[in-house]
Formats: sequence, C-alpha cells, structure tokens
Amino acid sequence: MTLLEHIALQVQPGESVAITGPSGSGKSTLLGILAGLDVPSEGEVMLDGAAFSALDEDQRALRRGELCAFVFQSFHLVSDLNVLENVMLPLEIKGVSQPAQIARQWLERVGLGHRLKHFPTTLSGGEQQRVALARAFAVAPRLLFADEPTGSLDHANGQRVIELLFDMNREAGTALVLVTHDDPLAARCQRHLRLEAGRLLTPEPA
Repeated sequence: MTLLEHIALQVQPGESVAITGPSGSGKSTLLGILAGLDVPSEGEVMLDGAAFSALDEDQRALRRGELCAFVFQSFHLVSDLNVLENVMLPLEIKGVSQPAQIARQWLERVGLGHRLKHFPTTLSGGEQQRVALARAFAVAPRLLFADEPTGSLDHANGQRVIELLFDMNREAGTALVLVTHDDPLAARCQRHLRLEAGRLLTPEPA
C-alpha cells in the first residue's frame, strides 16, 4: 500500500509551511518522514543540504537533535519531571551550558516563570502546551515540526498558543512545518499545502 506519492517539498530557512488535509490523507506520515522518524521506501529527505533519510536510526536521531524540535497535540511532557526540568532536559542532552538559566528564560517568555516547580499533571492543557513550546524553542532549532499543536485545547488556550508559536517562530527565525485541521491557523503560515490521498494538491514553486 502506498501512503504518499510524488511528494516534492522544500522548506526554506525561517519559512512557515502548513499542511492540511482530511484524516487519513497522510499528514502525520509525511511529518514523520520529514523528521526522520520514519524512512521512505523511495526517494530521499535532505536536511540542511545533507542526506538525512539515508542515515541509520541513531545517526538520524543525532542529526535531528542538532537541528530540529517538536510540538505535539498531546504535549509529550515527562510526568515525573517538573516544568523547569522538562525544558532543561533537551538542553542537557545537547550539552548546552547553563541549561537552567536558558530554560527559565523561555518559561518566562511563555508566561510560566511562576510555575517552574510544578509537575505536568498540575497544569492545564494550555499551560502544558506552553511548556512544550518553551522546551522546543529553548534548543534553538533550525526547524520546528508542529503536529496539531492546538488540537486538544479550547479556543482561548489555542489562540494563546498560536500567538506564542508564531511570535517565537518569527523572533527565532526557525523554519516551521505545521500539520493542522484548522484552516484559519494554516492561513497564518507563509505557505499552505493540502494533502489528498497521499498527494500534494498545491504544487511547489519551481
């Protein structure tokens, strides 16, 4: 069974690209392949001008950790770490100096500087997603993948997360690939591509 075919996609530094489409159209599959979480059976993925999909799993993980970050619908916070520790974790893995200071700065940026010692289960969904945003941007990624980042939030919290996402994206100059069912959210991106049955309906510029 072919899930995706004839996909040709380029994302430029600092660019924001939305991918929409009905359930089952291949959005999450495409995001997983672009992020190196899955490997295409044909074709290749290039990251920062170098072959990415041809690397083995450990090599892809290392490269992904150097250049990329993620924000998911379900937050993916570590339940037994507090807010500060959750944001520090990828910084420590990356070997960044002063991880606590950087984590605090980003948590202040998303309005959670007063919640540093709280654990994820004590936070609202909107607060958890703001922690996830702080964690993603703290590592200064070149490319951010966001998979339905407001899908589990109410409208008010969703709007706050959206504003933070685009403000931080613009300030950091991070490229953004956003998968969403929300057409108004997709319209905030510089480009809006649509998947139908594994094919991109909006052609890429030559």
